[in-house]
Amino acid sequence: MKKISILVILIIISASCVSPKVYKELEGKYAYVKKENRKLSEENESLLSEKNKTENELSKLQKDFDEALAQRDKYQADYTTAKTNLENLKASYDALEKNSSASIAENSRKNRELLAQLEAKEQALATENSRLENIKKELEQRSNRVAELENMIAAKDAAMTQLKNAISKALTDFEGKGLTVEQRDGKVYVSMENKLLFKSGSWAVGAQGKRAVKQLGSVLGDNPEIAVLIEGHTDNVPYTGTSQISGNWDLSTKRATAIVNILQENKAINPENLTAAGRGEFAPIANNDSAENKAKNRRIEVILTPKLDEVTKLLNDI
Repeated sequence: MKKISILVILIIISASCVSPKVYKELEGKYAYVKKENRKLSEENESLLSEKNKTENELSKLQKDFDEALAQRDKYQADYTTAKTNLENLKASYDALEKNSSASIAENSRKNRELLAQLEAKEQALATENSRLENIKKELEQRSNRVAELENMIAAKDAAMTQLKNAISKALTDFEGKGLTVEQRDGKVYVSMENKLLFKSGSWAVGAQGKRAVKQLGSVLGDNPEIAVLIEGHTDNVPYTGTSQISGNWDLSTKRATAIVNILQENKAINPENLTAAGRGEFAPIANNDSAENKAKNRRIEVILTPKLDEVTKLLNDI
């Protein structure tokens, strides 16, 4: 612009001292130069505007770039953090997986041990249940046998009661004459004092005694399942009779045998059921301190016992 102004001034100065032709040429050049100057000014303004626009765009781009760079840095930081977290997580997972594998292996081992123990306990339980079932069956069998035994004993007790009643009825005539009939401990005891059977020092049974023994035998003949034990007893007075016997033992035995011989006259009585025993003065029922008590001790006891073969068999089976 400065150069163009100088050129215009020079043309004006020249015109004042130049010919019209030259002036006209200069005027034409001036017009051209002015036109070019306007064109250049417009281009300059256009370029300036373009420059400003470009600078604005550049500024905006720079701002966008800075923001993008900041966002990138943020993303980079986030990525780095995420990567670090991922690595830490992976390390933790690897450690956990390692520990978990060890724990799983240990738990598996423990589970196998527990399973083996459980199977062993189940087997033991099955064995115990089988044993208990066998015991239960055995207990039931024994209970049945015990019930059967109780019924059998009850039946025998009832039979002994009937036997005692039958003997008491058969020997009613001798009540109060030194004869008693008792039932205790499942047995029947028939006690006959010597005054009913024997004279002093003798083992020969008198007529009244024979009648009593035979009446007893009639009842025993009707009860073949009864074992009969005849015991002879004396008092403590030493025997001073004949030399046929040696003392009270011998005397008590001979008296018991005499009763057995009378019972054997009844063919309904099985001799295998009869036993004679002498007890001498060694099983008294009263003190030998008076004549009355000594008379009580001088006696024959007939002990009637039910045969317990079936009971014994049941007891052995229990």
